[in-house]
Amino acid sequence: MNKIPVFIDCDTGVDDAVALMAANKIDRFDIRGIAAVAGNVELEKTLHNTLAVAEFIGLNAPVYRGADKPLMGEQITAGSIHGENGLGYAVLPKPTRQAEDIPAWDAIYSEALKAKGELVIIAVGPLTNLAMAFIKYRELPELIKRIVIMGGSATFGNTTPAAEFNIYADPEAADIVFRSGAPVYMCGLDVTMKAYFTPEEIDEVAALGTKVARFFKEVTRNVVEFSLSLGLPGMSMHDPLAVMYAADDSIYKTEHVGIRVETRGKITRGKTVTDLYSDKQIEHNAYIVLDVDREEFRRRLTELISKY
Repeated sequence: MNKIPVFIDCDTGVDDAVALMAANKIDRFDIRGIAAVAGNVELEKTLHNTLAVAEFIGLNAPVYRGADKPLMGEQITAGSIHGENGLGYAVLPKPTRQAEDIPAWDAIYSEALKAKGELVIIAVGPLTNLAMAFIKYRELPELIKRIVIMGGSATFGNTTPAAEFNIYADPEAADIVFRSGAPVYMCGLDVTMKAYFTPEEIDEVAALGTKVARFFKEVTRNVVEFSLSLGLPGMSMHDPLAVMYAADDSIYKTEHVGIRVETRGKITRGKTVTDLYSDKQIEHNAYIVLDVDREEFRRRLTELISKY
């Protein structure tokens, strides 16, 4: 089986950490690089967490420093959900590795050139790094096979009534990515809210007994508590879903649609505007993932973590 060359762009907080765990054990992936971006917490923390998690799980791909603020507007973070350090209750050893010398956007372009049109980018944080790459390298969209993002929604938001966090954190960057010409697959709240683990299911993973399985429980504990306080059945595995979709989309429902990002609205800034439910079509520039077989998703993610 030919491996998929993959570049992961993340703002390592709780579910990003789980996404990296999953990606590292997907046999089809050849992970060429990982970029950190400001998002769930500030860049110095997301970069530290990315290095620490990668070292802890034995993921040896190079790590790159990305953008420390959005292209425009004020920076927002989600430390109240992911914890001040971004990893909730979990504590990892200080990483011995350091980030590479070149910035994330240059690394993305370099790996796209090497992959000769086959690179798959999985972006599970704000899209600032990718937007910077597209601004600097105008030919980049033609070098990318597809971009799978965690972000957005055709229906509702989680940071405002209209906007999901990753898109709201840098709407201008997100719109650049959607308008880039590269195929974008949006794994938004429409599907990721369905891909949850209950506390009992998290305990089942922890019962595997490995250090990674125990870390899985510790890193998710605060988000589980927050999710239950909202009346949800468990923690939504937002970022792992995008990673796993990039490897195998057979258990998902996907639609070809038009997507743009609202950047000027006072109460709708960051909304991913789609024509999914409209007969007034816009250019079909992207794909939206709408549904998942939750039980199969849960089984697959548990199986990946059991490989440690």
